[in-house]
Amino acid sequence: MSAEGAVSVDHVWKRFRVDRGRRLLRDHLSRAGNTIRGSRNDDSWRWVLRDIDFQVAPGESVGIVGSNGAGKSTLLKIISGLMFPYAGEVRTSGQVGALIEVAAGIHNELTGRENVMIYGNLLGLSRKQVNARFDEIVEFAEVEQAVDRQVKYYSSGMKVRLGFAVAAFLEPAILIVDEVLAVGDSSFQQKCLERMREVLTGGTTLLLVSHDLASVGASVSRGIWLADGRVQTDGPIEDVLGDYRHAIEVEAEQNSRMQGDIRVTSVATTGVDGRLPAVAEDVTVKLTVTTDRERDARLYLGISEGQATPIFVVMHAASLAEGSTEYEILLERLPLPPNRYFLWFGAWDHHTLEQATPWQPIGPLLMSGQRRLDRVPKAIVRLSPVYVSAQWSKVQ
Repeated sequence: MSAEGAVSVDHVWKRFRVDRGRRLLRDHLSRAGNTIRGSRNDDSWRWVLRDIDFQVAPGESVGIVGSNGAGKSTLLKIISGLMFPYAGEVRTSGQVGALIEVAAGIHNELTGRENVMIYGNLLGLSRKQVNARFDEIVEFAEVEQAVDRQVKYYSSGMKVRLGFAVAAFLEPAILIVDEVLAVGDSSFQQKCLERMREVLTGGTTLLLVSHDLASVGASVSRGIWLADGRVQTDGPIEDVLGDYRHAIEVEAEQNSRMQGDIRVTSVATTGVDGRLPAVAEDVTVKLTVTTDRERDARLYLGISEGQATPIFVVMHAASLAEGSTEYEILLERLPLPPNRYFLWFGAWDHHTLEQATPWQPIGPLLMSGQRRLDRVPKAIVRLSPVYVSAQWSKVQ
């Protein structure tokens, strides 16, 4: 492999030992005896990656998606050299910058300035190269007033910003990013997205793992969906996200038996004049809830891309009679780009705040229309404070 920025993952397997309790001396002796006698207990191992095989061209941007435990972070650690595979081979060409634990390379006893210099040297850059980018790094991290202070006096957010800034501004040939968007506030997350776009424009290869599917879709051109340690789909990012969302929907339908004391028995969504819900237009959700007794409750409705973390949530304080109650919920000018989403529902007692119905998916939401950059953001940042005006009305 000669082209700088190329990545080759050749039939990689990875397993971890499953320890069911404390490891004592007798356990080690037992394992050693079994090894000598040639016996093997396959139940003591868990395969995290199974025959992973793909190539990434220089300058390509790839998003890796999947549920928790699918093997995404393990794969990135192997590609970055932090972990070795059980079988198979990984080859990379050029300098690799890994943002797997953003603040992992930051030392508390050193100042911000010293951390920038040492971190840059560890990534393979000369002191002159780091100095050339120093001002940009400090400005991006927003630590100008604290750059000569020991990092142990920084807030956790300042450490995260400094770690990301150093790795992202040193412009490696291959940038590996694992859940950076899960840390920091929403404004910093958006800065991370913009910086990754700038890095891609410069020809850097990007491997991105995130549960924020909207940000993945807005940042990369190719996707790889992992499930149970195997590649399920590899192709254009919209196709891969579509397959992943469909799998989430199928799983939700298979587990569609509603749990809780306040149950959703029917749900439907419509747009303006009965059309499909569309970008930046009003959407009506018709919801029927059933309970076995009268109660005052707080009803919560949220929209997500499949995972439990919602893009936004609306709430209604309700006095429910025994039996069924039907609501119409008007979501005004819903700021979601065209895509497939999921409605989630949960309920809590209004007075005691005890959970009456656990947070769970209740049905899909398909947004139609065309992307309008003047109406919707380029990427929706996970956990960002999106506000949607909602009106709940009881159907008589």
